[in-house]
Amino acid sequence: MNTKTKTVTSSTDNQRFMRRWIFILISILTLSACHSGGQKDDALSDVDIKVIRYDRLQYEAFALNSFSALQKMSTECPQATKLLIERVLDIAKDTDINERLCAYYSDSILQRIMEDATLVKFKDMKDIEKGLTEGFRKLKKELPDLVIPQVYSQVSALNQSVVVGDSLLGFSIDKYMGADYPLYKRYYYNYQLRAMNPDCIVPDCLMSYLYSQYPFPWEEGNRTLFDIMIYHGKVAWVMDKILNYDTESGKLLNYTAKETEWCQKNISSIWEWMKERNHLSSTDPMLIRAYTHPDPSVIFGGKKVPPFLGTWMGVQLVDAYMSQHKEVTVQQLLQRKDCHTLLQEMDFNP
Repeated sequence: MNTKTKTVTSSTDNQRFMRRWIFILISILTLSACHSGGQKDDALSDVDIKVIRYDRLQYEAFALNSFSALQKMSTECPQATKLLIERVLDIAKDTDINERLCAYYSDSILQRIMEDATLVKFKDMKDIEKGLTEGFRKLKKELPDLVIPQVYSQVSALNQSVVVGDSLLGFSIDKYMGADYPLYKRYYYNYQLRAMNPDCIVPDCLMSYLYSQYPFPWEEGNRTLFDIMIYHGKVAWVMDKILNYDTESGKLLNYTAKETEWCQKNISSIWEWMKERNHLSSTDPMLIRAYTHPDPSVIFGGKKVPPFLGTWMGVQLVDAYMSQHKEVTVQQLLQRKDCHTLLQEMDFNP
């Protein structure tokens, strides 16, 4: 075969491949159902959570150019692919979805991360599956109406760490390669890296799913820093109990020993300081962000406060409330929307 014939044949094959790709994407975006709907045995009485390896399909499709894997992304995991296109990569409105998607995953750096994550770092998911099974079982006991989602792993092109759909939860293994992963250093700050370790996957998944089931009530009069502290504090307090973490340790927030010690030592003075400056009743987005961001901008005693200080304080408030109201169930706590009145119903003297 001469060079010209080879070129024509190659071009024709590529066009066919692209047409198939477009057909798959259209099918995915128009499908309303997926093989999700939660775990088959919702109570998980005798069935463990099994992580669907969607990341392997991605690796085979984009790194190995497997059309069979592309088909499986459409036929076996359409909703996961729909979430990837619409919410993770946010390219559903683009006129060139196919080109954008291929451009993402043909990037040489991402290909390297996919290989490191899928074939090496997360070759085995047993520990993660065990942690998720135990966590969801405990949540189910506290929240009987909770639907246990299907769980899958994906490569998000360094976008969202966790994504939640209809009875579906996906976590991005490319975001949990470890704080010392060499390729991270060019993209992330140190304060971000502390939340990118494999042992963050189970807490992040459980907490993200809980947030999705109990969203913040964005109602007039419920948007103060105190409201948001209590909201995050409720979810974090429940997670501490589910994961057997000390509520004062800040382990869920990835605190260092020094940060934990600082919070425990300064809780009384920081609480009075917040009240004196009317921070608790503030609705200023910048102030709220300062107390709830992983890189805080609040200066106290000449130094930056630890990250997520508002959440840590919220956990202490909720812990005090629950210790004084033994009759309140976890479900009642999470369903409660009048966060601003909670302080009136307890004694909080840190």
